[in-house]
Order: sequence, then structure tokens, then C-alpha cells
Amino acid sequence: MTTTFITNAGAAIVSRKIVERTGNIKWLTREAPIAPQDTGWRVLSDRDTDEYLADPANMTVVDFNELCALEPACIGIYDLPVGSDIQLVVEPDGRRRWFDNKTEKEISFR
Repeated sequence: MTTTFITNAGAAIVSRKIVERTGNIKWLTREAPIAPQDTGWRVLSDRDTDEYLADPANMTVVDFNELCALEPACIGIYDLPVGSDIQLVVEPDGRRRWFDNKTEKEISFR
């Protein structure tokens, strides 16, 4: 059973490398949802290549709460708007920081 971090969160389209734990969450974009349960979040790993991503079978639908269970830092970005293009940076001390890929600035959730 998945822990509920966000009630009725919906789903995200996620790289299988994240689900299979052969890659870590790194790149996230939020597109217009394509179905009622779709959050619009698209999540790629630090190990994805263009060749890997060219095969749609390498992406899967995951409940957003499952994504948050894998990486709790995702809880904070859930409400970012459509058009968001962000990356997760994990510091050597384990601290997680989000950066906006368009502005190259850190995202603050305070």
C-alpha cells in the first residue's frame, strides 16, 4: 500500500529506470494533463539517454505518491504550474535542492 502524502494526487509518467531503481530522479517537467488522473508531471532519471527515451516502453505511469515515497523532495514540487522545467540536485551531504532549468535559479519553498 502506498503512503498518501498528497490526497488524490493522480499519476505521473516516469522513466522505468526510476521505478526499477537503476536511476535516480533528476529532471521533471509539467505538461498539460492528458487524462483526468494525469498530474502532467513527466519524470526522468539521471541515467536516461535520448536513445532510451525514444522507446515509449521505457516510460510508465506511477501514482505521484509512489514517486514521493521514492523521493520525498517531490512532495514540495507537486503544485508547481504547467510549464515547470526543474531538476533535483542532491548535494554530497544528502541535502536536496530544486533548480528551475529556465532561470537556473534555486526554487525556494519557504
